[in-house]
Amino acid sequence: MKLGSTTRAVLACAAGGLLATGCGGATGGGAAPEETATPHGYVEGAEETAEAQWRLVMADTGTGALHMLDPATEEVTEVGSAPGAEEAAADGRFAYFGTGSGAVVLDSGTWTVDHGDHVHYYRADPAVVGEVEAEGPIQAAADTTTAALTSRAGVRLLDRAALEEGGTGEPAAREGAAALPYGGHVVAVGADGAVTVLDRDGEPAGTAGTAVDARCPDPAGQALTRRGAVLGCADGALVLTEDDGAWTADTVPYPDGAPAGPVTAFHHRPGAAVLAGAAGGGDGGVWVLDVGERAWTHLDTGPAAAVSAAGEELPVLVLGEDGTLRAYDPATGEQTAAAELMDEAPEGAAVLIDTNRAYVNEPAADAVHEIDYNDDLRLARTFDLGFSPDLMVETGW
Repeated sequence: MKLGSTTRAVLACAAGGLLATGCGGATGGGAAPEETATPHGYVEGAEETAEAQWRLVMADTGTGALHMLDPATEEVTEVGSAPGAEEAAADGRFAYFGTGSGAVVLDSGTWTVDHGDHVHYYRADPAVVGEVEAEGPIQAAADTTTAALTSRAGVRLLDRAALEEGGTGEPAAREGAAALPYGGHVVAVGADGAVTVLDRDGEPAGTAGTAVDARCPDPAGQALTRRGAVLGCADGALVLTEDDGAWTADTVPYPDGAPAGPVTAFHHRPGAAVLAGAAGGGDGGVWVLDVGERAWTHLDTGPAAAVSAAGEELPVLVLGEDGTLRAYDPATGEQTAAAELMDEAPEGAAVLIDTNRAYVNEPAADAVHEIDYNDDLRLARTFDLGFSPDLMVETGW
């Protein structure tokens, strides 16, 4: 929702306490000025926009520089630095760059608020907000109040309000191997596979109806979807839903005689309920999980360097180690299209999917490729960046 010029002017006056002198609401007869209600969706310091503001957030690991690309305008902006960055994650608005001993947190200044029956899109100035403790592989997820960062150092729960104000605050620390803010709580998995529902401070919720009778051995991979929170486990996926404080956990086991090992991470279009992950670390093809159907499908793709799923009745995209991007029908496993993008897929390759396009980074060419996945993987544009996009995540969702 955009603010009209009149509304913005009234808000500006109200913020400055100038209603009586400079904003037209004052009358010569001394009548009390009318009070102006805050418009629905108003966020102080941010501009509301009519459509999603997708951004690619990238790190050049050689220099540590962080850049953002706006695909709509093709504008590239340097937004900070993360020296020693070796991995990246994002939760919709914030990007996290792990250095092995910590994680630099960047506010990308673009995000979406989903109210279920309608959404709001925002943008603001990007900025590095600080660094939090993290060790090794990082995973990030967030809702409107809490961001959860998981690494070998455990779970760090960050207050979203503090992040939005430009600082990391005092993160709550918990032991754990995975964590997802969901249903007004945080679902956490311990190293022993026990699933616990925590409150926003990282303490066990402990109230009636919040216990989860489920286990997730050797957790690897997590996702938030419109059909529930999903955790990857050694024996399958655990899908959690919450309804008025009551939790349901469904285990979706891998098929009997599964042809490949479990996923190590899930990738998907934000919010979509079809997930994809490299099987057994990439050499065993790709697993696809339809969360709504509670079913796995295995794609015999060959070695996969990067993978993601566009959603229900949409293709799964796989970047092979040979540098070719391929599209697969997740229902039949059939390859439907292919595009040769580079000679060899790099370490740190990413396939990112939003509502219309997919993006693939090619660090050796200082480039990102934009793909129309609804048009046989047509190469729509190649962005020549002038730096190496070794790590890449997408925000604005």
